[in-house]
Amino acid sequence: MVHIVGGGLAGCEAAWQAAALGVDVTVYEMRPVRRTAVHQTDQLAELVCSNSFRGDQLNNAVGLLKEEMRRLGSLIMRVADEVRVPAGSALAVDRQLFAQRVTAAIMAHPRIRVERGELTHLPTSGEMSPLIVATGPLTSDALSAEIAAFVGQQHLAFFDAISPIVLAESIDMTKVFRASRWNRSLRGQADPGPQEEAEGDYLNCPFTKDDYLAFHAAIVTAEKATISDFDNTKFFEGCLPIEVMAHRGTDTLRFGPMKPAGLDDPRTGRWPYAVVQLRQDTLAGDHLSLVGFQTQLKWGEQTRVFRMIPGLEQAEFVRLGMIHRNTYINGPTVLTATWQTRTRPDLLFAGQVSGVEGYVESAASGLIAGRSAAQLVLGQVPQAPPRTTAIGALAHYVANADPAHYSPTNITFGIMPPLDAPPRSRQERQLATSARALAALDTWMQQ
Repeated sequence: MVHIVGGGLAGCEAAWQAAALGVDVTVYEMRPVRRTAVHQTDQLAELVCSNSFRGDQLNNAVGLLKEEMRRLGSLIMRVADEVRVPAGSALAVDRQLFAQRVTAAIMAHPRIRVERGELTHLPTSGEMSPLIVATGPLTSDALSAEIAAFVGQQHLAFFDAISPIVLAESIDMTKVFRASRWNRSLRGQADPGPQEEAEGDYLNCPFTKDDYLAFHAAIVTAEKATISDFDNTKFFEGCLPIEVMAHRGTDTLRFGPMKPAGLDDPRTGRWPYAVVQLRQDTLAGDHLSLVGFQTQLKWGEQTRVFRMIPGLEQAEFVRLGMIHRNTYINGPTVLTATWQTRTRPDLLFAGQVSGVEGYVESAASGLIAGRSAAQLVLGQVPQAPPRTTAIGALAHYVANADPAHYSPTNITFGIMPPLDAPPRSRQERQLATSARALAALDTWMQQ
């Protein structure tokens, strides 16, 4: 039997993969017996920060990683595809339906059992073997201490922030416009007709220069929430709070989450000076999240500042942003490319606690960890995917990056081996890298 601690994306994917190989699985999930500061339900695979799984095309690395996972029978990708909502060329989901369907699939599988309750210690080989720790970035204090003792050093830690969600009916639709950047729309994939495709997948709140400068000034002077017992706040660069970005310069937001490029305002025929995008958060379209607006501002300050956004003057916020600490191990000192630990091969880590960043990357690590653990039960030797695949390159990075300067990573083409004869254009190189990866994955799967 495979034992898995944690019922998030990585834990659920690991359980699904192990069960698919004919191995019994027990998943230990502490919620609702022990709650966290940011989870709102007792559902498995609850999405906390965002409803976006990012790009879904083969000319970007995370799109390639998704396709590889689909070919490997990923539960997370199957459900995400079933409950996707319009998000341009990205894959975003109805987060409630997503958690519900993943939970239903896990609970209905005859080889998977879910136990609710907190494990406060790291089980030994005699207690649970093989064991996958997939407790996520919000690992409880007691288990964190046990993990830290096992790896022989303190966790690395950084802070992550959650974007606000607004009620759709409270938006002033006379001040916003619907469009996808460069007209890349999910609606276009179903060929609904030129008028619907032109509408786009995002609501866009356009700023004039004066509006933007006033908004920027409000952000940099707004009061932030206190982060207790941490003096040196370290944020993951791929998910910075907006106030951190704003303090880096007046135009940082305009070249980041508020960039107007590719968004023609139909009332002016031009790009706005800056823009805030709202992405559909539910299939019904009644909730929308502020794209890229992770924040640690105090809740009262959030309401005041975000109602300066054109169209949100009377906005009702379903959820305001918040900050939480993510912890992860220093992967290169602990893990192999099969997500096994170097000193105890029957103990594996997966998900954000293992040192990856992002929903897709977390599920991908769980996918390989689940297969590796099942292979141990079946008396086989776990095999890592080829480095030329996205899922194999991610595993190689976690196991072999420089431990002295290690930080969590999203999947990028930059951590994959270069092509022998790369095409000149960037997009052709990306597509060629993806074609090579999928061919290598197909060969690996057959072997």
